[in-house]
Amino acid sequence: MRGMTSRALAWGVLGGLLAGSLDMLYATGFWALRDVPAQRIFQSVAAGALGRDALTGGWPTALLGLWLHYLIAVAMGLAYAFAARDVPALRDRPWRYGAAYGLVLYAFMNFVVVPLSASPHGRALPVSWTVCSVIAHVVLVGWPCAWFARRGWDGGWRRRSWATPSSHALANSAN
Repeated sequence: MRGMTSRALAWGVLGGLLAGSLDMLYATGFWALRDVPAQRIFQSVAAGALGRDALTGGWPTALLGLWLHYLIAVAMGLAYAFAARDVPALRDRPWRYGAAYGLVLYAFMNFVVVPLSASPHGRALPVSWTVCSVIAHVVLVGWPCAWFARRGWDGGWRRRSWATPSSHALANSAN
């Protein structure tokens, strides 16, 4: 069991790293279309810890923000992996529960973490950012966390196909 747990945790870390990378690519891409540089996106994450001063701190605060972003994303991947250990449905239905996890993460980050952070508040964000961010948290954060946790508990990439258990049943019933 110990080897399985360490493998699952490693996959949880990998899922978090992928989710963090995809989420940051989404955020920098979205705001690049509005002429906001990536450095500012990274600084806005650091502002959660440093407040408004992060926005004038140059690359040092931008790198802090990027590091914090990945720390949070890895924690998200590990949290799903830990939960999947005891709740088989989280492993067996990664599309469904990964999507739900992405929605929960979006709500938790935006309605709990950000309001409690030192990040400056005030300017309303575009509705397009909100809609796209909800979708991004499902597809780019929740699903990678779920799929990588599944791989960790099921033995990596080779042991199971990408299909869900219900699709195996459909394939077997067709024969």
